[in-house]
Amino acid sequence: MKKLLSVLLLLSMVFSCLLLAGCHGTLVSPEDLGSEEVSPSENAFDVPEHFDESKKIEIDFWAKNDSNKTQVAIYRQAIEDFEALYPNVTVNLRLYTDYGRIYNDVITNIPTRTTPNVCVTYPDHIATYMTGKNVVVSLEELAADPNYGLGGSELKFDSPAKEEIVPQFYDECHIGGVLYALPFMRSTEACYVNKTFVEKLGFELPEMLTWDFVWQVSEAALEKDSAGRFLVNGQEKMIPFIYKSTDNMMIQMLRQKGAGYSTEDGEVLLFNETTKELLLEIAQHARSRAFSTFKISSYPANWLNAGQCIFAVDSTAGATWIGTDAPLLDIPPEQLVEFETAVLPIPQFDPANPKMISQGPSVCLFYKDDPQEVLASWLFTQFLLTNDTQIAYSETEGYVPVTLKAQQDPVYQEYLSRSGEDNQQHYRIKIEAAQLLMANTANTFTTPVFQGSTSVRDAAGLLIETVTKNERRKQPVDEKSLDQLRTEACSLYQLNPSAPGWTAQADAAADSAANSGSAEQGPLPLASRVLLGTLAAVWVLIGLVYGYSALKRRRERNKKFT
Repeated sequence: MKKLLSVLLLLSMVFSCLLLAGCHGTLVSPEDLGSEEVSPSENAFDVPEHFDESKKIEIDFWAKNDSNKTQVAIYRQAIEDFEALYPNVTVNLRLYTDYGRIYNDVITNIPTRTTPNVCVTYPDHIATYMTGKNVVVSLEELAADPNYGLGGSELKFDSPAKEEIVPQFYDECHIGGVLYALPFMRSTEACYVNKTFVEKLGFELPEMLTWDFVWQVSEAALEKDSAGRFLVNGQEKMIPFIYKSTDNMMIQMLRQKGAGYSTEDGEVLLFNETTKELLLEIAQHARSRAFSTFKISSYPANWLNAGQCIFAVDSTAGATWIGTDAPLLDIPPEQLVEFETAVLPIPQFDPANPKMISQGPSVCLFYKDDPQEVLASWLFTQFLLTNDTQIAYSETEGYVPVTLKAQQDPVYQEYLSRSGEDNQQHYRIKIEAAQLLMANTANTFTTPVFQGSTSVRDAAGLLIETVTKNERRKQPVDEKSLDQLRTEACSLYQLNPSAPGWTAQADAAADSAANSGSAEQGPLPLASRVLLGTLAAVWVLIGLVYGYSALKRRRERNKKFT
């Protein structure tokens, strides 16, 4: 009986752990780090007068790659070259498959002070890391130091000066007006178009796409023959328009419309009438099956390459997967369809005034007890901005070097000029994707960064994903369902909208959910409900077993006295 009780208690503990993991995705959430306001002065770093090259130093460098062996080789070459200049420093590389895993591991390690020294990440993530003193290093003093700062006199390599970093990319690394990172690579989104199918449908592809044009062509592509095959491709499958990142989709649509999203002070403006209008329009095209998303239908590139999509919006950094001759095709050769690929900016509401998002990884530093260790980390971070590393990494994808120095380097200019010479290093789609961003850098923007800005971004994507999914399930999207969606999004991401939204009733519900710890949080995920039910059943069994055991002992005592 004791063994049975022990087993049941163990099961209870296991299910409790699973419940925590299922509800949060990680046992450490950003809220666990605290919410104390940290002023820039509290994160200031006093730069040592000299770098001690007699001292052995190890630094941990966490980075991401898409299982791209060339990118891994570039990281390793940069480390080897850096260590040759500074033999006293050893750089330990740890690779991740996505930025979300880096984020989760950093969050988990902050309480135990076991963060890496250098981390490739995004400003939204950095804003969450900055929830305590002396976590992320302010780079203001380091960047301005005459000896070891950007372009410093004591550096053993050709570091770019501040003026040689693309101003827009440099500004993106400021949080609250303070420099907390250096840009590493930059990309934007592009619309990869099957030009062959557009013309087959009787349309002429413009130099700048509009949303009306994309919707019109997408709806026209749904026409079928008597056998149920789509006329445009002769196949049984066709999703004319697929968007990879729906959070970017909503953010850019709102910026193009001049509508609110969020402010630098953390005000949530996402839930406005323009957002509602956009969702109703998107729902209309999801209903006809002219539109879908990556989360629902998988990679846009795969559908495009199989001749089952016409407009595929993805990052310029993903260009090597896209097109008939793509070097990183992700579908069987027999499914590939020959077509002419055009690389264009994302659709616009006002083509004369284009707006598109600037994105891409940056590099931040974490505090350590030894200032020499932090300085060594800073030197390595700068080394990632040298021409050799910037140009080499840019050539692996449709990324753009973050320094004017690298962009203007004759080596990089020659690389661009050889577009289309081959389908590997000089793959046309990849180079055109990079050129798209360089030609539109002045038209790019970034979203405000603050603690919680990641949640606002996630909510923006959730809105589009939900209305699209509902329409595909034949659950109509209307005023009532959008009000409910707004309330659920605010509850799920603990958002408190700063401006009146779709309805006063929805506003009140959202405010209540965001401000009350006991507020209705919406239905739990199925996995969580199953775990809770199982946990309850285990405790009921424990109670029954304990009760039976107690009754048995009582009967045995009674027998002794009778």
